[in-house]
Amino acid sequence: MHSQWKQLPRDFPPKSTVHDYFVEWHCDGTLTRIHHALYAEARTLAAKEPTATTAIVDSQSVKSAEKGGPTSMLAATMRVRKSKARSATSPSTRWA
Repeated sequence: MHSQWKQLPRDFPPKSTVHDYFVEWHCDGTLTRIHHALYAEARTLAAKEPTATTAIVDSQSVKSAEKGGPTSMLAATMRVRKSKARSATSPSTRWA
């Protein structure tokens, strides 16, 4: 991960400044608002409603939410995403 910060364009401020902004914007919800605005705009450009009207919930997320309540739903879905990404990586590239 550390090497990703080295790939910032040369005309950006120092990586510590960029990182500080990233952390601040993540914590205060700015990144979430930007993501939502871009998502809604992309859907509008595709002639769709700005917000999705359908959701997909897998059985593992439901089981986890039932055990721990609504606050565990995000954690359950994040575990699922990580495991899918991990299983999609071939053994030859996993440790590269």
